[in-house]
Amino acid sequence: MQKKILLLGSGELGKEFVIAAQRIGQKVIAVDSYENAPAMQVAHGFEVINMLDGAALDAIVAKHKPDFIVPEIEAIRTERFYDYEKQGITVVPSAKAANFTMNRKAIRDLATKDLSLRTANYRYATSAEELQKAVAEVGIPCVVKPLMSSSGKGQSTIKTEADIEKAWKYAVEGSRGDVVEVIVEAFVNFNSEITLLTVTQNNGPTLFCPPIGHRQERGDYQESWQPANVTDAAMAEAQDMARKVTEALGGAGLFGVEFFLADEGVYFSELSPRPHDTGMVTLAGTQNFNEFELHLRAILSLSIAEVTLEKAGASAVILASGNSDNPTFSGIEKIAALPKTDFRLFGKPTSRPYRRMGVALVSDVIGTPVEEIVQKSKIAAALINVNK
Repeated sequence: MQKKILLLGSGELGKEFVIAAQRIGQKVIAVDSYENAPAMQVAHGFEVINMLDGAALDAIVAKHKPDFIVPEIEAIRTERFYDYEKQGITVVPSAKAANFTMNRKAIRDLATKDLSLRTANYRYATSAEELQKAVAEVGIPCVVKPLMSSSGKGQSTIKTEADIEKAWKYAVEGSRGDVVEVIVEAFVNFNSEITLLTVTQNNGPTLFCPPIGHRQERGDYQESWQPANVTDAAMAEAQDMARKVTEALGGAGLFGVEFFLADEGVYFSELSPRPHDTGMVTLAGTQNFNEFELHLRAILSLSIAEVTLEKAGASAVILASGNSDNPTFSGIEKIAALPKTDFRLFGKPTSRPYRRMGVALVSDVIGTPVEEIVQKSKIAAALINVNK
């Protein structure tokens, strides 16, 4: 039952998805805007195109005639997906899900206006002047994000009025695609934030992975851990929200649904219709299937009986500190010598400051305090240096 998968976006998450697909005999063509992207290194074939060019996207789809189109990034001409579905190609999780979640405006309006989920107070802005007005309405402090971006690019916190123009410029620079618009969110006084990996199936119930906690800097995750400490009441509320929003979007696959946990309850934050960067902690063997295997099995309509917690674990990112066209790594022998520790180097052909180049993974028996495991993962990640 080999299927052909066209993977749109070929970063580290795509690479792990390709590895999962290779292990059960599927064929993957990896697509990105530059050669030698991580997923291309392990795929059956690759294409280099600008995925915001609708004609180029159409040509690649016509050339390969895939069974599945699996988006891994936001910067894609996603409105073309509806036509591909009409051609009989399965867009993962669905054309609607990909369109809504590639743009923060659509998914936030769906969550708030259609599904009545609790979210932070928010406004939109298409200019620095509109941003000034939006900030006045939601209040300071607040968070500004481009409608289309990933991994925290273009995201900043406004703490004083002097930050507004700088936040607008940073958001525009970090925006992906051709949408120059931002969302302004009131600051939620939360106790913690979690990712709830949610698996929708064609032939089975919606499943939830044990919750993943994470810490962010510059809008990008630095460490994640599983299981996160979440009360039964908060877990039930988060699962109910995740079920509602994924059902509204349709299709089968793994969604990364992000929440804030506050004294007054759970706030829906964001959603990705694909494996989530914080979910790389599952590569530490914390679950019976990692998030990439779950995504693949759901896509292929292979029944997933259950998702079980097997270990406690943590991931910590390995970041570059400088620019290089040929980054190398040192310290691998040191991290390899640590017990209950593993690592992944993504194979990105270039580096820049703060670019995520790898991840350290630490696990231990269930019940081990996650704070200890997180600290070990940070120590492990610091052993690897990205050299210019």
